[in-house]
Amino acid sequence: MNKTDRLLAIVLELQRKKMARAEDLATLFETSVRTIYRDIQALSEAGVPIIGTPGTGYSLMEGYFLPPISFTVEEAVTLLIGTDFIEQRFDYDYRVRAQAARGKIEAILPESVRNETSRVRKTMRLLNSGKKVTPSKEREYLEKIRRAILDERKISFHYAKRLADSEGNRHSVRTVAPYGLVLVQGSWMLVAHCDLRHDIRHFRLSRMTELMDLDDRFELPAHFDLREYTPPDDRHVRVRLRFNHAIADRVKESNYHYMEYTEERQDGLHMILCVRQLEEVLEWVLSWGADVIVLEPESFRHRIREEVEKILERY
Repeated sequence: MNKTDRLLAIVLELQRKKMARAEDLATLFETSVRTIYRDIQALSEAGVPIIGTPGTGYSLMEGYFLPPISFTVEEAVTLLIGTDFIEQRFDYDYRVRAQAARGKIEAILPESVRNETSRVRKTMRLLNSGKKVTPSKEREYLEKIRRAILDERKISFHYAKRLADSEGNRHSVRTVAPYGLVLVQGSWMLVAHCDLRHDIRHFRLSRMTELMDLDDRFELPAHFDLREYTPPDDRHVRVRLRFNHAIADRVKESNYHYMEYTEERQDGLHMILCVRQLEEVLEWVLSWGADVIVLEPESFRHRIREEVEKILERY
C-alpha cells in the first residue's frame, strides 16, 4: 500500500472506529509506529482535524466527515456481486435493500466505470443449481430470527434432529436465546443458547417448524462475538475409507463437510472422516456403492454389511 492509499485508509479507519492507537494502525497497515506518526502529522498538515489523546489514541474531530469516494471497477464489481449474493441468500427485507443499494452504487459511478463494471459483471454469475437457494419458509424464519436477535427476544420452535437421541427421539420443542445466524455450505444455521440444554447449540432453519416470537428477553453475553466464535469440536469418531481412482475427482469435489484428510495412493483415494456418530455418514458412504471400501472402524464395516443385506432382501 502506497502512502496516499494509506493516508486515506487511516482517515476511513478513524471514521469507522472513532478511536485508534498508533500501534493498532501500524499492525493493520503492516508498517511501523514511527510511519504512522508521520502519516498523522501529514494528515493534520493537510487540514484533517485529528485529535491525539495520550494513552488512548487518535480520533477525528466531531462533525468531520470524509467526502464521497469514487470506486474503482474492481471495488464496484465486488459491491455489486455482494448485492446479488444477498438477494439470493437473505430474507425479503434485505433483498429489497440490496436492490436499492445496487441502484445507488450504479447511480454514483462515473459512466466509464459503470460501463466497464457492467462488462466485467457479464463474465461472472452466481448459480443456484436450478433451485431456490433459500426456500420461502426459511426466508420467513430468517427474517423473524434476525429481528429477534436485534431485539434480544427469545424464540421457540419445534425441531427435528437428523438422528435420534439415545432414547430414540428426533423431535423436540426448544426455547432459545438467538445469538447469531451463520450460512454454512448453503444452509442457514442458528447459533443460540438453548434453555433445554443450558448451553450454546446449533439449529438448522430447514429443520424448524412452528417458530414463535416470545416476550421473554435475554442479554447477549459481553464476551460473545460470532465472528470469533468457534464451536467445540466433538467429532471424535474417525472413519477411514478408500475410493476407486475412477471416482476420486467426484469424491473430492463433493467437499463433504465431515472430510478431514485425503491422499491419493496407488490403490485409490484414501480419506478420513471425523464424526460424532457413525450413522451420520452411513447414507453418504452407501451412495458411492461398490466404489468405496470402509477400512475402519470394524463396527462400521459390519453396519454397512447389515444395510446392504437389508437392501438385498428388498430385491
